[in-house]
Amino acid sequence: MGPELLAQIAWPASRVPEALLALCERTGLGTRTAIDHQTADRVSGNVDEVIQWHTEAIGCEADVLHSNLRDIKSELCRAYPAILQIGDNYFLAITDVRKQSAYVLLPDLSEKKVALAEITREIRRPHVSALEGPLKRVLEETGICLSRRAKAIELLLSEQLALIRFSYCWVLKPAAGEPAAQWLAHADAYRLGAGLLGAHTLQYCLWLASWAILGTLSFQGRLDSGWLLAWALLLVTLVPFRVLTTWLQGLLAISIGGALKRRLLLGALRLQPDEMRHQGIGSYLGQVLEAEAVETLALSGGIGGLLALIEVAVSAFVLGKLSLLLLAWCALTIFVCARFVFRYQDWTTGRMLMTQDLVERMVGHRTRLAQEARERWHEEEDEALANYIHLSTRVDATGAWLVTAITRGWLLAGLACLAPAIVSTKSSATSVAVLLGGVLLAQTGLKRITTSFLDICGAWISWKRIGFLFQAAERKPLLGSGPTIESHPPPERVLEAERLAFRYQKEGRAALQNVTLTIRRGDRILLEGPSGGGKTTLASLLSGVREPNAGLLLVNGLDRHTLGNTRWRKAIAAAPQFHENHILTETLAFNLLMGRRWPPLQPDMQEAEELCRELGLGDLLDRMPGGMLQMVGEGGWQLSHGERSRVYIARALLQESDLIILDESFAALDPENLQTALQCTLERAKTLMVIAHP
Repeated sequence: MGPELLAQIAWPASRVPEALLALCERTGLGTRTAIDHQTADRVSGNVDEVIQWHTEAIGCEADVLHSNLRDIKSELCRAYPAILQIGDNYFLAITDVRKQSAYVLLPDLSEKKVALAEITREIRRPHVSALEGPLKRVLEETGICLSRRAKAIELLLSEQLALIRFSYCWVLKPAAGEPAAQWLAHADAYRLGAGLLGAHTLQYCLWLASWAILGTLSFQGRLDSGWLLAWALLLVTLVPFRVLTTWLQGLLAISIGGALKRRLLLGALRLQPDEMRHQGIGSYLGQVLEAEAVETLALSGGIGGLLALIEVAVSAFVLGKLSLLLLAWCALTIFVCARFVFRYQDWTTGRMLMTQDLVERMVGHRTRLAQEARERWHEEEDEALANYIHLSTRVDATGAWLVTAITRGWLLAGLACLAPAIVSTKSSATSVAVLLGGVLLAQTGLKRITTSFLDICGAWISWKRIGFLFQAAERKPLLGSGPTIESHPPPERVLEAERLAFRYQKEGRAALQNVTLTIRRGDRILLEGPSGGGKTTLASLLSGVREPNAGLLLVNGLDRHTLGNTRWRKAIAAAPQFHENHILTETLAFNLLMGRRWPPLQPDMQEAEELCRELGLGDLLDRMPGGMLQMVGEGGWQLSHGERSRVYIARALLQESDLIILDESFAALDPENLQTALQCTLERAKTLMVIAHP
């Protein structure tokens, strides 16, 4: 790919927002206009921020493809639609990839087919040019013959390119927080569902036709080779439709299941702190279990029940006048199902209360040992267990009656209505056979409906507990006015607060009132006060965790609606109090750099290790077998209270924010480690606020 061709098919950096919008419109990912030409012209060196902001404004997501220059070709085969950066000023808008060729959207909105080999060659070209010369000189000195030298250079280049990371491809995908209708469309639920219903309907129509042929021959008491051949052909034709039905059912379950997990995770991430604060760990454990139940029960039972409705509808068409009996039986089934729903809901509530109570008692076991008499330990548990057994008995009885009595009762009622026609000589054998087939088909459908209803009911009850997570995913993040370049020089005032007020409840006492504060670049502020005085509340307002009820709050001269959540939290980093901060069960490097970027570059790892040693964690690193890559947290290396505190400090400092807020982060340190950590913090923080007790 020559420079002239690249200039023709690529978009310049100043038109990246236009490329994103055109690509989203072409691929159906979003149509909302989110182009700021002035911003695009002024922003340079932070393409990722521009792309992330515009994709969120358009209504989709952009995931960075992390690969290396050796494997980039194979990765691009699966990465579309995507924005691919080549060099410093060229961007390709890839709409599709087929047969080792990429379809590129040109600036004039036409498409051009380009070989992936040419694209990867252009991406690797600067690095290959720098590596080939030294490799050729080394091979000349080794004396390798010319016939083998080219192959050796190719292999050595491959190994060298594997060490060079490539993170300049942004793969676009539908946003997990779309409205439910669009979410289902992008999960391909409508197309797969329509295909599944069509295949299943054709399958049962063929099955019914084969039953009619066989019934006619049986009642006429004769064998006709032509009709037998037709019957055999119908049975053979059933096989591909049944295979297609099973295959589409699996695809639909996988597609919706994966999309549901992404959406629930996004909903959990968009919950506000106060929404999560009022629930205990037992309740969260219960919600996790319920989320799994929704996925498994809804997909298995829901699809089966939907297909069973087709069987009942087809049987109603076949039964003719007997369809009135089927309608009455369906009404009886609905009544029994409603009764089962109420009992199942009571059983689920009792089960979740037992789960929550068990976990809470496990967490507070030491307190229980000290404050509750031993002979009274099991009173509440025994009462809850007895209630649970009673509810389980009711649910099992109703479920058994629903599954067995409904289906067997319909078969008896249907045969009783068909008995006069079977005995009478006035009815034709064909009509009797068809009606009998309709009764049996309705029984099969009712059996599948009642069996699937147990799963559907469980999924619905579970959905009532986690539905708020699904809805929370639709909350739109505060994006701000768009990416902007930083002021040169930066403003002297990092943060300005004027007459801030905040209360946790609308009718409650104000936690903060008339707070006016100015923090200049380079300030070192110590905020002291008694417990309950509002220090932590102020820190949460400044860091963007909460929004004030009244007053004005500016960071670098801009308010939150102008900056947006991402840039606000990038400008101000906070280490909350110890009980509100967490070490995740991951590597130490992940826990340190999770607020910076992941995966990290080598300079990030080096800086994180240097900072840990400056904070006095050098002995800890030396003791860890894996060093920075040692697993820590509940399932790995156990850190002491003071070590955790210094990890929290390092996590905040590594974000390189304009203002660092440390909320009682030094309270757990002994005097020697306190002096070391404080000295490191003062040297590294651009602007610092430390919250402590007097």
